[in-house]
Amino acid sequence: MTKPILELQNASLSLDGNAGRVDILHEINLIVTEGETLGLVGPSGSGKSSLLMLMGGLEQATGGSILALDNDLTNMDENALARFRRDTMGVVFQNFHLIPTMTALENVATPLELAGHKDAFARAESELQAVGLSHRRDHYPAQMSGGEQQRVALARAAAPRPRILLADEPTGNLDERNGSAIIELLFGLRDRHGATLVLVTHSHSLAQKCDRVVRLRDGRIAEEMKREAAE
Repeated sequence: MTKPILELQNASLSLDGNAGRVDILHEINLIVTEGETLGLVGPSGSGKSSLLMLMGGLEQATGGSILALDNDLTNMDENALARFRRDTMGVVFQNFHLIPTMTALENVATPLELAGHKDAFARAESELQAVGLSHRRDHYPAQMSGGEQQRVALARAAAPRPRILLADEPTGNLDERNGSAIIELLFGLRDRHGATLVLVTHSHSLAQKCDRVVRLRDGRIAEEMKREAAE
């Protein structure tokens, strides 16, 4: 049997807002296995990104448990969660989140340096080459297109060689051509490093590439589809 990498047991999320407490996710039960690619789809407000944030320990569940590589994220404090993400996860956001005062190379290498990797810049060079941006290594984010910035973000996420790769609408701010290129790179990096990939997307073509698709509605799992059915 394939080993579970992520396991959510009755995971719930409620947040306090101006209008009172809002229930975002309701008792989610989900297992993601080693090497799997899982797409999270559904209408806006269905809880897709919130579920991804729970998986990455970027939001703390208010009910149930979340196991990642047999570690219970719900029992970790913020420092422990940050170390766990640094050592085991790569995260790609829709809005790139690059540091504007750092070059492409520095954006990829700096997190590796902070994690104590002595080969940080060599590894960063390799990952920039893998996403076709060696010629942009000394450019700053403002000097690059949106597609190029997302490539740098992909290189940064892949550089630590994470066991788990999480992507939240990685093509959301890109045109169709650049979005298609990022899709190919994302799955190529996943194959290269053997990571388990979970991604949130509105893109039908991107969801079709996943081994399994989970559709959310109103904070609950409404449907699960294997690749054949998703197509």
